[in-house]
Amino acid sequence: MTDHPDWFADGFKHVWLPYTQMQTTPPPVPVAATDGVFITLSDGRRLVDGVSSWWTACHGYNHPHIRETVAEQLGRMPHVMFGGLAHEPALTLAQRLSALLPGDLSRVFFSESGSVSVEIAMKMALQFWINNGETRRRKFIGFEYAYHGDTIGAMSVCDPEEGMHALFSGLLPEQHIVPLPRTNDEFVRFETFLGEHAAGCAAIIIEPLVQGAGGMKMHKPETLARLHQTAKRHNLLVIVDEIMTGFGRTGSLFASEQAGIAPDIVTLSKALTGGTMALAATVATNTIFDAFLSEDPEAALMHGPTYMANPLACAAAHASLDLFEREPRLDQVSSIEKHLREALEPCRDMAGVVDVRVKGAIGTVQLQDFTDHDAFKAAFVEKGVWIRPFGDIVYVMPPFIIEERELACLTGAMCEIVGDWSVRRSES
Repeated sequence: MTDHPDWFADGFKHVWLPYTQMQTTPPPVPVAATDGVFITLSDGRRLVDGVSSWWTACHGYNHPHIRETVAEQLGRMPHVMFGGLAHEPALTLAQRLSALLPGDLSRVFFSESGSVSVEIAMKMALQFWINNGETRRRKFIGFEYAYHGDTIGAMSVCDPEEGMHALFSGLLPEQHIVPLPRTNDEFVRFETFLGEHAAGCAAIIIEPLVQGAGGMKMHKPETLARLHQTAKRHNLLVIVDEIMTGFGRTGSLFASEQAGIAPDIVTLSKALTGGTMALAATVATNTIFDAFLSEDPEAALMHGPTYMANPLACAAAHASLDLFEREPRLDQVSSIEKHLREALEPCRDMAGVVDVRVKGAIGTVQLQDFTDHDAFKAAFVEKGVWIRPFGDIVYVMPPFIIEERELACLTGAMCEIVGDWSVRRSES
């Protein structure tokens, strides 16, 4: 680490990095600044950001409208507790989100991370039934390849085998994790399963259209619509996890719009603030909310993150929504999708490539027996792009404001590096 700045050399030995084997993984890349679609490294190199900082920076970095809005809010009130007090940025944001979401999703509970928003959604669903006198509904139905977060409850509805949480199997609540049905025969089997188990379940939980951290597995809007219909026939609540898909990533403001469904509970985070600050929201229908209204204090939802509804984060979310209203974000996503489909298609014929998948501003190349993650990351940096493979996929989820030239840098690097890997694989 001798080539790194002093702050990195001195501080790195005191941090613990996410999803990282600290003994064997190369050190992270020191960053000095961000702007637009670029990450500037401490040595002056600029990388085109291909993953939007874990899928958050939909407007790019340092957008002046978001920056100015947050600065203005900072001058008035950076934070105040949301217990017994209220403030305009949170209440107007709740109203604004309610107007954008489908159906009767009109009660917003704020938190500060996607994982926590899922925990809250699960607590809402369980207590909804308890408050209605149905105490036997204690389990959830999730799907293979699902990822919903890293906290205990959220981990329990992730795929225990394909996900990142197999080590915690003895600790986690046991839920029903089943294959996501796509064909008619699979739906028949799913219906049979629900006939046997739905009476003991509170809700199903699903990532709409794209299962993100499980490998960018995609399904059609018709599949999502049928899942919703099937769940409702069996009197199950439907939780839709829009943490990754929400705010334009799949081509509509919310992925569930494409299926024409109105979930009972929706979770939001990541791009909610345009990649600026931590904020999440769990949004429920009035039907869910009304089940918590009672003379009994214990019927209330007992949850309260310290920094929930942080005014700075709410201001950033307002500014991000302004940009969706003022600028052609969904048109930009459509253009990105067209480019990704054309530019990544040549990978399909490369040896070792399992599949090429594109949805909205998500482009994925799935590889067979892929283990060269660190080598790929280093090669991408040398090509001037930031692309971070995981599992068996190499993917891009760029900021929506990316220009054609920068987008071509990303897809060109993907095709070249995957192609080189494919040749080496064939020769070995």
